[in-house]
Amino acid sequence: MYSYIKGIIIDVQKDHIVLENQGIGYHILVSNPYDFKKEQETIVYVYLQVKEDAHTFFGFATKDQKELFLKLILVKGIGCKTAIGMLAIGNTQDIIVAIESKNIAFLKKIPGIGPKAAQQIILDLHGKFPVMVASTFAISNESFEEAKEVLLALGYRANEVDKVMGTLHNEALDTNGYVKKALSLLVK
Repeated sequence: MYSYIKGIIIDVQKDHIVLENQGIGYHILVSNPYDFKKEQETIVYVYLQVKEDAHTFFGFATKDQKELFLKLILVKGIGCKTAIGMLAIGNTQDIIVAIESKNIAFLKKIPGIGPKAAQQIILDLHGKFPVMVASTFAISNESFEEAKEVLLALGYRANEVDKVMGTLHNEALDTNGYVKKALSLLVK
């Protein structure tokens, strides 16, 4: 029904913003209200949840956040409040990479997501983000390769590095994250 609302941010609270558009103040629940600046004109991508007792706007700073949210609420057991909470905790790209790489451990770290919910998210959404993920995997692979180079520069043998990094290939980390995990495995 609604795609976005363009207006001026009048108020920023811990779980919502108030966006004024043509004299109407829209109360919009958001994952991270500090993505929005008070007294600034902006576009907020919105989703309107209609229930018997309430009409609730959920807002997003980017189209990617909204697209991920819309996919998450299609998963059995994941409602709007849980989905917006997931976006508050995790970066959109990190969540997508976790889903596409079937990283249940990452998803379980998100409050409100247990093992069953994590498995259901992966079952329902794996393979649904091909366009959004392509650039993320490229960045992740770049970090992976950089980490291998760092370990080789530290004096570890290529076969040791390949063996340890092979166990970390499904994880979505930055270069430092890969190096730290690899070093902890190499020390053992």
